[in-house]
Formats: sequence, C-alpha cells, structure tokens
Amino acid sequence: MRSLEEVQATLQIAKLKEEDLQQTIHCLSFGENVSSADYCLMELDDTLCRHIEAGQSLVIRGDTDERAVVCTGDKTYELKIADTSNLLLFLPGCRTPDQLTDSQDSSHVVHSQIWGFCNSYWELRKQRPKLKKLKKLLLENPYEGPALHGQDENTENRYTMLDLLERIQASEEEIKTHLEAIHACQIDGFWRVLEFDYEMKLLGHVAQLVDSESWSFNKVPLQTSLDELGPLEPREMIEHCLNSYGKRSIENDEVFYALHEDKVCRAMALMLLQNAVKFNLREFQEVWQQSVPEGMSTRLDQLKSVALVDRTSRPETICLLRVEDLPEDTMERFNHLFILREKWTEEDITPYIQDLCGEKQTTGALLTKYARSSLQNGIKVFNSRRPVAT
Repeated sequence: MRSLEEVQATLQIAKLKEEDLQQTIHCLSFGENVSSADYCLMELDDTLCRHIEAGQSLVIRGDTDERAVVCTGDKTYELKIADTSNLLLFLPGCRTPDQLTDSQDSSHVVHSQIWGFCNSYWELRKQRPKLKKLKKLLLENPYEGPALHGQDENTENRYTMLDLLERIQASEEEIKTHLEAIHACQIDGFWRVLEFDYEMKLLGHVAQLVDSESWSFNKVPLQTSLDELGPLEPREMIEHCLNSYGKRSIENDEVFYALHEDKVCRAMALMLLQNAVKFNLREFQEVWQQSVPEGMSTRLDQLKSVALVDRTSRPETICLLRVEDLPEDTMERFNHLFILREKWTEEDITPYIQDLCGEKQTTGALLTKYARSSLQNGIKVFNSRRPVAT
C-alpha cells in the first residue's frame, strides 16, 4: 500500500506536476486468485444501458452450431469479440473523476483492489434477425388439416414459443411478427404453419363463398362464414384464414373482414406458379385474373419478391422466385442471384435484396458494394463484381 509521500515522490521522478492531476489518487493492487477468465466485459450503447437500468434483461441465443446473438425484447444484436491493446481492469466501487464529490484541497490516496482483468470485450452491433430457420423448423411438420377418421396426426417436430426462443437468433417480438407474416397459428399449444395446399384450400373456400353470396370482398361476415364453411373445415381454421388474408373490424357487434386484395392475389399466383418451371406471361395473367374473387384486380407489382418476369424471352415468361428461399448471407444472396441471371435491372433485383439492408442502409449502397453497373440498350443493369461459380 503506497503512502501519499511515496506517490508524490513517484510523480517527481516521472516529472509530472501534482496540480495537473486529479486530487484523488487511486492506488491499485491485485486481489487474491485474480484471473483473466473470471469476468467478461460487454460494451453497451446508451439505449442498451437504459434497457438494463430499467430492470430489463438481455438474452444470448443461437444453436450450438451458430454464432451467438444478444436479444432484447424486440431487437437483435450481433455479438463479437473486440481485442484491445490496453489491459482492461475490473475495479468494483472505483469511481471516475466526474463521480468524485470530494471537496478537499489537498491530495489523498484511495486504495482500490483489482478483481479481474482482460484484453478483449464483447461488442454489440444491431443486426437483422435470422428468421429463415423459423419457417424451416415449422415446415418439418406442417398442419395438413384435421386427421381423417382412424388416423393419428404426426406429433413429432412441434415447437412451442419457448422452443423457438431457444433456437431462433431473434428477439421474441421479431419472432412473433414473423410468425404472423408466415401465417403461423397455435394449435394445441404448438406453433404450426399450414401446409400450402391446405392453406390454399381454405382460401379457396372463402373466395368461393364470397362469390356465391355476392358479398363485397371488403365486408365478409365472420359468423355467416363460420356457419357456411364450418361443416367443411374446423371453424378456427376458417377464422385463421380470414385473419391471415383480411383485416378484422366490428360493426353493430358483428365481426367483418376486409380481404386484402394484394395478399389474396399473391396467394393465388403462388398456387398457379408452384408446379410450373416457367409460365407464358400473357397466359398466366389471364388465368390468374380468373382465379381471384370478383372485384379484385391482379397486378404484377403484387408479386414483387415472390415471382420474376423475364422480358427478354419470347414469349415473355414468369417463374416462381421467393425471397424467403434465398440465402440470408449478403454475399451468398448476390452470388445466388447472379447465377440465376447474369444481368439485373435495379427494378428486378431490388425486391430480392431489400431485406438485406441494415439500419440507414439502402439497396443502392448494397448494389455499389456487391455489384458492377453498366448500360445495356440504354438501361442500367447490374452484374457480379467477380466471376460467379455455377
């Protein structure tokens, strides 16, 4: 333990003026059994600090074969080790100069004990949640409708919310939002996605009922729909279909649904495209318009991020290409797209890279980094910056 006189003598040897320094002098010493493995340090920004100070928690998520992420209730952060050339010391109770309230005019020594040290810390960076795995897990056992008489439904590979929180690299709020986006529902306490053909069967029943009753697709009565379609399918599945493809409202104590035109048209297009490698565009548009409820209008912009039109072929064609089926990694995504098509217009490629944008990042910035632009027949197109292995 150094005395004040010993500290002052050291300052003289170092040719430092005492008046240029803080009046409170910390004299450090190592405690017993101190090890660099005892503690891990994590750097938090102001938002995360306030989150912790408010009594909220941070959760580390990710399967054993994945990189760990840190999640709040509604955001996901990448967890990376950052090395530092300065040794970081852990000093419980040590106060920084702005926390000192000592009003003494003369210098004095405070003895502080080091409890731990390290030369790296965890750095957090906000990132996009990794949600592709969510649908992949639920598709291990999709719901195909009520089991037929005498048949038992497959009970393997079912997941509760707790199971999903354990395995998906995303916050609870982000997981819930994505479950809604993929039309998942809870059945017997487990989150399930409907098998595509079964979901289309339900939507077909609803669309047919709307047409046969001459209802406006903007005002579909829930109770009448349940009464009419209840004998065909479980009532909760009919209501789930209306929730997935419509907006709920209440009028004079009666529940109505306004079917979302774009969602219904997109679903019908997916049903038509799923079994065709390529479809003659003009023929597809005719069949597509005939498949939707009366009063709805089909438009190609409803198919952004789920189908790709080839204007260069003769005749023009359309094929299924869903963004959810593409790689989540940015470099892998671009490589995959440039394997599918050597040159892309900005209009065609934007729906397939939009979800890769981070905070304050644009698709233009991504294209500048991962693609090279050129003019083709007066139109700006993008191709790979490096040879693409097919």
